[in-house]
Amino acid sequence: MNNIPEIFGSMVFDDKAMKKRLPIETYNTLIRTIHDGKTLDTDIKNEVAKAMKDWAIEKGATHYTHWFQPLTGVTAEKHDSFITPDGNGSIIMEFSGRELIKGEPDASSFPSGGLRATFEARGYTAWDPTSYAFIKDDTLCIPTAFCSYGGESLDKKTPLLRSMEVINKQALRILRLFGNTEATRVLTTVGPEQEYFLIDKQMYEKREDLKFCDRTLYGAPAPKGQEKDDHYFGTIKPRVMAFMKELDKELWKLGVLAKTEHNEAAPAQHELAPIFTQTNIATDHNQLIMELMKKIADKHGLACLLHEKPFAGVNGSGKHNNWSLSTNTGENLLNPGNTPEKNAQFLLLLSAVIKAVDEYQDLLRVTVSSAGNDLRLGGNEAPPAIISMFLGDELSDIINSIIKDTSYDRKDADKMKIGAKVLPTFFKDTTDRNRTSPLAFTGNKFEFRMLGSSFSISDPNIVLNTTVAEVLDEFATRLESAEDFSAELKMLIKETLTKHSRIIFDGNNYSQEWVLDAEKRGLSNLKTTVDALPKIIERKNIELFTKYKIFTEKELYSRYEIMLDEYSKTIELEALTMLEMAKKDIIPAIISYSGDLSEIALSKKQLSRKISTEVEEKTVEKLSLLTSSLYNAAEKLKLAVENAKASEDSKLEAALCKDELIPLMNTLRSAADEAELMVSKDYWPFPTYGDLLFSI
Repeated sequence: MNNIPEIFGSMVFDDKAMKKRLPIETYNTLIRTIHDGKTLDTDIKNEVAKAMKDWAIEKGATHYTHWFQPLTGVTAEKHDSFITPDGNGSIIMEFSGRELIKGEPDASSFPSGGLRATFEARGYTAWDPTSYAFIKDDTLCIPTAFCSYGGESLDKKTPLLRSMEVINKQALRILRLFGNTEATRVLTTVGPEQEYFLIDKQMYEKREDLKFCDRTLYGAPAPKGQEKDDHYFGTIKPRVMAFMKELDKELWKLGVLAKTEHNEAAPAQHELAPIFTQTNIATDHNQLIMELMKKIADKHGLACLLHEKPFAGVNGSGKHNNWSLSTNTGENLLNPGNTPEKNAQFLLLLSAVIKAVDEYQDLLRVTVSSAGNDLRLGGNEAPPAIISMFLGDELSDIINSIIKDTSYDRKDADKMKIGAKVLPTFFKDTTDRNRTSPLAFTGNKFEFRMLGSSFSISDPNIVLNTTVAEVLDEFATRLESAEDFSAELKMLIKETLTKHSRIIFDGNNYSQEWVLDAEKRGLSNLKTTVDALPKIIERKNIELFTKYKIFTEKELYSRYEIMLDEYSKTIELEALTMLEMAKKDIIPAIISYSGDLSEIALSKKQLSRKISTEVEEKTVEKLSLLTSSLYNAAEKLKLAVENAKASEDSKLEAALCKDELIPLMNTLRSAADEAELMVSKDYWPFPTYGDLLFSI
């Protein structure tokens, strides 16, 4: 791929394509919309649509679609061809400005959380001109927002765009106070690192749990796991490398800044990291990354697993959300500079983020809540459910000096002394990393590490944008009316850090001591999705979102209902899949193996009474007990599923799934996994962990 600069963005109607095909005035208007958030002039929409259509057809496109992100967490699209009858029995290829800016998909079959009745089908998609159109599968994809007939948001894009406008407005107020008149827009930028597993597709097809639930519901541990740390950053296997190369190429065509790829900690686990870009574009790109990972894996005889915990006993997969603030003039506002203790603007913005995270830790926890992520959070590869922030030694020392009103003794960066003269010398960072922290400052950005690998990144960024904007609004209002700006600024930073420093923790987040310490500090510990979700409809959070018009109260309640429903459906689907696998596969396999062992024992006895049948008899006896345990657990689970599904209250149903179904599922799995270690591999009905994790 020596022609990377040529193929990069080749399937995107980007700035280069627009400049080439649009009249200069039309182009300038569209650019103002993209970069400055200006409203698009309705008179130019037909010109844009025609240029977009001509470009797409030249690239081989035959259809167009409004590409949107409903509340399912994945993308949706309805394809229409460009053909239009010409009245003479033939066709012409047309695409109007009206078709560009508005689509009308059926809204009744998408989650609405009670916002729409089943018979109320009309919904609208509206073009998002700030995100470039692109071609995928010979179809022109137009990124859009999705709303109901009544105007309620039914997607993840609309509130994200709203939150970006809000933080832009409030951050500009802060910049003006510091004399910055050049910046006209403040953008949040994100670089989401994507973890995933690759396994052999043929083995994947032999397991119903993977096909239906994207994770293994049964599986005894393999003799080897990740304990030797030999997979992490190890040599990439040829089959995986071929997949990665094709993935990079297809992502680059779509303008996705795929940068880093490597083996992760668990066997068969990998990671892809892109370069930072504007948050709404990064969100679109991450959805494309997940989609293409699955498609391209299939072409290589592989299956890509994006579940947060596809295998018990080894690391699950997350998605690290690297969030920052930048101006349209290219300044990173979270860059502390060489002397952060003297950088008042940075310290104010840092204080704002600290206050936002502390006051709205419950909302951040909600954004990473799911049945899958409940299995991952708190494990050795993921932060715990307690929200805290890691700042590192230098910033923590600066904050302590501000709180105590003492002078800060700056520590100069040390040279790394590696001990070999041939190796270059360099200055080490002023702080180490803390991989156990949920939200860590990593130089010029905050890394929110709690997201699950299958998540859309929209929800956490909506919360980060909105909560930080709320604090910046408060700060700007106070400082704008100050008689002595410098004195008020100093006092504001000190007050904020003093009050909210409880959220800062630079130690081991996995330790039991931290759990007790966090409780003393008054930090929340929302251990499961069911514990966390009600926080989204607490009055203070409703007031926050409605104040800035990110969500209406109805939209918040709808999302609460959707997330509860998704949680329950996930657990119930897993339970039903476990029941089917137990009754149709596992129990028959154990009975068959036990029967053959019994026949062997009988044959031995018939040959000679001196031949011992102790091993066969004890094995059959143990398997018989496990079969009974499996059967009884399955019967109890079946009744519990029926009971949960019969509930007419979504909160009660979710609670039943958490408190009754999951413990029964664990009991069922425990018996099956124990039996797996005793039954001959020739009899076991599906590939084992050893097969799945070490077959490529």
